[in-house]
Amino acid sequence: MNQKLESDEEKYVVASQVKELFERLLSTLEVKQGLDFLQEDNDRTTEEQIELTAIEAPTFKEETRGAYYKKRLEELGIKDITTDEVGNVFGVRAGTGDGPSLVVCAHLDTVFPAGTNTVAQRRDGKIYAPGISDDGRGLAVVLSLVRALNHAGIRTKGDLIIGATVGEEGLGDLRGVKGLFGSRNDIDGFISVEPGEPDRITYLATGSKRYKITFKGPGGHSFGDFGTPSPIHALGRAIAKIADLKTPDNPKTTFNVGLIHGGTSVNTIAEAGEMVLDLRSTSQEELLKLEEEALAIIRNAAEEENARWDQAGAITVETEQVGDRPAGSQDPESVIVQAAAGATSAIGFDPVLEGASSTDSNIPIHLGIPAVTLGGGGDFGGCHTLDEYYDPTDAHLGAQKVFLTILGLVGLEDVTEPLLSKR
Repeated sequence: MNQKLESDEEKYVVASQVKELFERLLSTLEVKQGLDFLQEDNDRTTEEQIELTAIEAPTFKEETRGAYYKKRLEELGIKDITTDEVGNVFGVRAGTGDGPSLVVCAHLDTVFPAGTNTVAQRRDGKIYAPGISDDGRGLAVVLSLVRALNHAGIRTKGDLIIGATVGEEGLGDLRGVKGLFGSRNDIDGFISVEPGEPDRITYLATGSKRYKITFKGPGGHSFGDFGTPSPIHALGRAIAKIADLKTPDNPKTTFNVGLIHGGTSVNTIAEAGEMVLDLRSTSQEELLKLEEEALAIIRNAAEEENARWDQAGAITVETEQVGDRPAGSQDPESVIVQAAAGATSAIGFDPVLEGASSTDSNIPIHLGIPAVTLGGGGDFGGCHTLDEYYDPTDAHLGAQKVFLTILGLVGLEDVTEPLLSKR
C-alpha cells in the first residue's frame, strides 16, 4: 500500500498521539538547538560530503573510505567503534536508560570502478562528482546528525548504533547489512540515509535474484562440425522463453537479461554462451515463483538444444547465483513509518510513502525489524553516472527530518518516551 500525495489519493494521516509527541519535541530547547545547528551546519556538511566522495570506494574496495569514516566517528565521540569482518564501521552513542537500540547509517560503497575521478566540481550552484549524492550525502548527514546531538547536549533514552555499511550497491548484494544483522541481535529499529527529498519515506523492499548462467559445449567449426549443439543457440532459446514469461503488475514483478557473452568468431560453434539474469519483485512469494520458472526454462533450453541434434548431454549449463536481496513489506501505519511521517509533518512537509525499492533496509524489513530509508535532503540527479550532481540549497531540511525521526523513535530523556519498542 503506497500513500502518495497526488490529487487523486488521500494524504497520509499521522496519528494524534504521534503529532503530540513531535509537538513536545519541537517545544524543547535542546531540540530547537539541534535543528538550528543542522541548518547552520549545512555548508560544513556539504564540504564533508565532498571530502568523502573524493575517497574512492568501489563495491568490495571500501577500506580507505571506511578508515576515514571511523576516524571521523571517533572525533565525534562515538564509542566502541569497530570495523567488522566485511568492512562495516559502527559505534554506539549510548542512551540514558532501558530504551530501544536504533541503527542510523549510510553506505560507503559506490558503483564506480577504481580510477574514476571523484573530485568534485562546482557549476551553477551544483556540485558534480560521481557518488556525491549516492551515498556521499547519506554519509555526510550521519556525521552532521551526531554533531547536532552533541552540540545540543541531547540525551536519548535509547542507544544509537551509528555508522556505515559496505556492499549496498549492485553485486555487493547488501553484504554489509546482511553481516550487521547476522552478527548481532540487539537491533530494534533501522534507518538508512540516502539522497532524496525530505518528504519521502521508503518502507517497502524490492527483492531480487541475480544469476550468471553459462551454457557449455564441445564447440567446433560452423561448417565442418555442423550439427554440434551450440551453447549460444541454447542461450538464445532460454532468453526467448524468459522474454515470454508472464508476471503480475501488482505486486510488481520483473525480469531482465542484462548481459550476454560468448563465441570467438562468426564461423565458430561457440564453446560457451553466458548471460546475467535479474529477477525482481516486491513480493517474496512472487520472486521465488519467478525464480523457479526462469531456472526451469534455462535447464530445458540446454535439453532442447541437445535434442535438436540428438546429442544428449553435449550442452551443459552452470548456474551461479550472484545476487540475493529479499523482498519485504511493513504496515504503512507501523510505528517507524508513523515516526518518519510525524517528523516530516513537523518540519512543514506532507509525508509521501514511496513505492518499493532496494536499499539497506531490505534486510531488516524482511526480518520483521522496523526500518525505513530516508532522504538526506538537497536536490540531486544523474545517480550512477559520471554526471551525478548535488544541490545543497535547503538540504538541511532532510537532515532535520532524520534528526526528529530518531528522537521520536528512541525518546528524549525527561521529555518523551520512545515510540520504538525493544524486541
